[in-house]
Amino acid sequence: MGSRARAAAADELSSMSVGRSILLAASRSNTLNDFALRSSFVKRATHRFMPGEHAEDALAAAAHIAATGRGLIFTQLGESITRAEAAEKVRDHYLWLFDRIAETRLPAHVSVKPTQLGLDLSIGQCERRLLELAAKAEQTRSTLWLDMEDSAYVDRTLDLYRAIHEKHPATGVAMQAYLRRTADDLSKLMPLKPMIRLVKGAYDESARVAFEKKSDTDRAYYDIASEMLEATRTRACTSIFGTHDSALVSRIAERAKALGVAKDKYEIHMLYGIRDAAQRALAGEGHTVKTLISYGSAWYRWYMRRLAERPANVLFVVKSLIA
Repeated sequence: MGSRARAAAADELSSMSVGRSILLAASRSNTLNDFALRSSFVKRATHRFMPGEHAEDALAAAAHIAATGRGLIFTQLGESITRAEAAEKVRDHYLWLFDRIAETRLPAHVSVKPTQLGLDLSIGQCERRLLELAAKAEQTRSTLWLDMEDSAYVDRTLDLYRAIHEKHPATGVAMQAYLRRTADDLSKLMPLKPMIRLVKGAYDESARVAFEKKSDTDRAYYDIASEMLEATRTRACTSIFGTHDSALVSRIAERAKALGVAKDKYEIHMLYGIRDAAQRALAGEGHTVKTLISYGSAWYRWYMRRLAERPANVLFVVKSLIA
């Protein structure tokens, strides 16, 4: 690579980093959150990543996706609930959703944030609600996933996962490759034969706890994915890779092939509305692909984090609004 090409690449990375920082800062703004939730124009922009605010919108979109040979994961947006009755309402909603999944015979799982279920109020009460959901998932032949939130919640989320997994082994947890601690956390979970969905991470974290450079996160992701595949080969881990990075997906698929891990022994998860053609192509090649569909009125902070994952998405959204 010549000096001009290196300089251009450095400028692009710098711009992406600045853009990501701006979007993550915007995600924390209560003023922008309140404005966005009232703005019909901004709501239209969210259709890029979610089919609607209601569960029935998500279920309708899921039926079309399932017809293409893909599985589904549902999540109701929202986090950091501060009232016990609100957490109970979320629990009840997900109990209902598991029943709807069974009624519609969709190949779908459910993913929840522990803070939606009152983690900030009581870890014991949060665990009780998660156990109820895990039992419901088993009853309806589905699966419960615990999302990973920002780094302040990692220890408590992993403690919850261990407690839920002990009684309901077919429960999964998300882990974030950009956190410096994740490789060590994974090693500690391996004796459980865990179900892990590895993602890159989308929260605004300090350099002390998370990698700042995309290249470092990508390297960590591949290294952790390789460890997961090694464990999958011996049935010591169920491996799921949540990423839209096509180059990374290709490397992981090559690594799995080299280890003798068949395509149906691991999964690739991507978000609704992102790289849909790639999702279809991967499913057509024999990969197990699931599409995560989000819904709910508390979409603003989640939406800004999705844009921050790839700031170029901002331009795509603007074009879609004025086309």
